[in-house]
Amino acid sequence: MGGLLKRLAAVPPAGAPAGHAGDTPTLDDLLRALQPRLLDEYGHLVNEARRDRSRREKLRSVVLQVLVRDNVGHARLSREALADELTSAMVGYGPLEPLMADPDVTEVMVNGPRQVYVERHGRIEPTTVTFRDEDDLMHLIARMVAPLGRRVDVSSPYADARLPDGSRINVIIPPLSLEGPVLTVRKFPGRPLCLNDLVGLGTMSEEMAEFLSLCFRGRLNVLISGGAGSGKTTTLGALVGSLPTAERIITIEDSAELRIQLPHVVRLECRPPNAEGKGEVTMRQLLRNALRMRPDRIVVGECRGGEALDMLQAMNTGHPGSACTVHANSSAEALTRLENMVLMADANLPLSAIRLQIRTALDVIVHQARFRDGRRRVVEVSLVRKEGALLCPVFRHAIDEGGVERFERVAGVALESAQAERLIREGLTVPAWVAGE
Repeated sequence: MGGLLKRLAAVPPAGAPAGHAGDTPTLDDLLRALQPRLLDEYGHLVNEARRDRSRREKLRSVVLQVLVRDNVGHARLSREALADELTSAMVGYGPLEPLMADPDVTEVMVNGPRQVYVERHGRIEPTTVTFRDEDDLMHLIARMVAPLGRRVDVSSPYADARLPDGSRINVIIPPLSLEGPVLTVRKFPGRPLCLNDLVGLGTMSEEMAEFLSLCFRGRLNVLISGGAGSGKTTTLGALVGSLPTAERIITIEDSAELRIQLPHVVRLECRPPNAEGKGEVTMRQLLRNALRMRPDRIVVGECRGGEALDMLQAMNTGHPGSACTVHANSSAEALTRLENMVLMADANLPLSAIRLQIRTALDVIVHQARFRDGRRRVVEVSLVRKEGALLCPVFRHAIDEGGVERFERVAGVALESAQAERLIREGLTVPAWVAGE
């Protein structure tokens, strides 16, 4: 062993008499000294544990054996705790490990090495977690993105990626970030939420959930709109999860977030360009390829550009019952956003033709919002009319003067006859108010 490791081997484990404080290496010293050696001897186990978190316990056992064999300890930690620290430093999330393991944390926001925030129950709050320095934070970032085929450096100073557990991460570093390396991790529940879960959380009413499920199972095309963090993807996943198990569903996402517990799901994910600027696979390319894969449904995680035109064409040409999400502040603005995105496709279509495509393709728009206290609510469900006024609200979220919330159905609003007939052809029982009877 090197000089520092010889000193470390002499450090008594927790509970044993400690020597002079100045002679005792810090925990950081110990971790920095042991990591390279463990990586050199047991690199294959480390790589396995990085790919599969279930293998971490095997790696921890090996680390503990090494500590016992070489009589390495720490004055304030048991060898078991030290093995946990070393394992976490090599394959875990370092200082972020307890936050990543906390089921109540839905977002982790690292603004440089000294400032870490989390979102719990929809509210952002500071934490006491810190990193030693920028290098320590960059080491964690590199360890998170490297197994995912991404890299972050001066030539490529930002990246999006998806962790093995489905969490989405975004990284941006200096010189683009003036706060030091910034890491944002969006976590997802241990299991995907269903419509009943959303009803229980107060996101929508039971009647609203039944109506949306009926429309989607009846092959009506659905657009879910809302702001960032409003729960659009969660609602989309819950809707798709209500479908029959026999259908072939193809999902297309920029960064795969949808987790659908159905047997016949094909998940496609975009690919960014490599360091040489080559190899990019866009959502438009994946959407066009999906049309050749015999889909019963096409689900686009989020339309952001010209792929909106391909999505509308798919809905209009033999793929009813498809769905996507879009960023917007209201149902009406969602349609305007769609128009703008279709124009980004450079198809040279007149605005009248684009609006006709939107009117004929879409059937239902679900608009969702995030409230100041962190709660997510479906604030409006609207039908897209094929003639006359374009939008017709069928459900609304309301708050009375006393602050009492409720979901209300707009009286006298029903599906158009062609839409109701589509549900009946799918063998569904259509309530009288839905069919306009």
